[in-house]
Amino acid sequence: MKKYIYLLMTLIILNSCSKDEVQILGNPSLELRSELNAAMLGDSLVFTATVSDDVPLSTLKAKFYLGEELVSETVIRTKNNGDYTGKIYIPYFPNIPNKTATLELVLQNTSMTSITKTYEIEVNRPDYPYLILVTRNGMYPMVKTGTYQYAATELFPSTDLPAYIKTPIISEWGNEISFGWDNGGITQGSTTEIPFVSSVSGVFSVTFNTLTYEASPFFEIFVNNQKMDMVDKTNFKIDLELTTGQEIIIDGIDDIANWWIDVDFLTKVLNNTFALVPVDGKYRITANTEHKYFRIEAMQGNDLATLQPDGSGAIWVIGNGIGKPSYVTNHVGWTTENALCMSPIGNNQYQITFKAGETVDASSIDFKFFHQAGWGGEYSNATLSTSSAIVFVGDGSTQDYNGDNRDPGNLGLLQALEANAVYVFVIDVSAGIDNAILTVTKIP
Repeated sequence: MKKYIYLLMTLIILNSCSKDEVQILGNPSLELRSELNAAMLGDSLVFTATVSDDVPLSTLKAKFYLGEELVSETVIRTKNNGDYTGKIYIPYFPNIPNKTATLELVLQNTSMTSITKTYEIEVNRPDYPYLILVTRNGMYPMVKTGTYQYAATELFPSTDLPAYIKTPIISEWGNEISFGWDNGGITQGSTTEIPFVSSVSGVFSVTFNTLTYEASPFFEIFVNNQKMDMVDKTNFKIDLELTTGQEIIIDGIDDIANWWIDVDFLTKVLNNTFALVPVDGKYRITANTEHKYFRIEAMQGNDLATLQPDGSGAIWVIGNGIGKPSYVTNHVGWTTENALCMSPIGNNQYQITFKAGETVDASSIDFKFFHQAGWGGEYSNATLSTSSAIVFVGDGSTQDYNGDNRDPGNLGLLQALEANAVYVFVIDVSAGIDNAILTVTKIP
């Protein structure tokens, strides 16, 4: 019996060893056959390799590194021994100088055994002979004015010139590179129109630098000598720490006298100089050139402020019948991105001012107050009360003067608002954020 057990254990061990040997079988061989010359950013690098093994092969992976960063890779299936040709894209990035890059080839068989070889390649930034400006009305050549610098100088049809830029193909394995607009800046690989705007009409120049991505012309606005970031064609923003009464000087807007000013946040001092109304804090100022007004929002750190348990932060307004600078042309509605920030005026009080027929519908309102600029915490008739003779806080059954019900927390009118009259809405949360009191005052 003991001899039988010993023989069985021996067979098991031998069988196990045999399986281990099968798992480690293989000796992949990889030789690069093509000569790798210098390449350019934006090119496709073509290579040919001879691969072989005494067990079935699996894949040939090509990885391209700029410095330590893997920027591109491709995989070729290698079922049989032989020659395989592949192509890997060399991405185009800003501010990358001419440098030595690395191509890494990894051959792996079905037993997971692999071999890796690396090759250095000189990568250069292409200095194109010209670029092409693509507008809605046609294409214009951008001539070379310096290393990586180009300009199209034309009698363009408008000072407003949305366009993108593309390159010619200048090498055998080159690719067309496009430069468009994304997230407030120019990036490669996009054909979204860049919001070029000239301050002069007639003949002007559109310029672009393919190294730095610097371009012109753009509409530029400055607040206290700091340049606002362009969000899109019509919106520019800046985040600033401000104090009550601090002067805010705005430069770059020629017709600023025609802009609508939000009295909850700004008091006009001079033509382009304003004073801050609310409490000290960090604020985001957005200049909207379409509606010609400054949207101002309270912030906490790098995010829009939210109402805190101690009553600090911000309260937001979302709903129907309101909008700045006009509820007709810039209606808030139930789109959370349009939420209006109430001005924090101190002592856990928040204020928003409406002018009947201008920023609020004089005949009907249906909006409510939120803890944030979006869905989440919100005020209902259980947490917000008012003794106003002008508005009421809906409870689901109370009707406005038109006979329409309001959902819990939504405001309705007890009477029509007086045309062109100004109404100040103030929410006081000094007794706790769940015991808010709304007052509405008509300004004589």
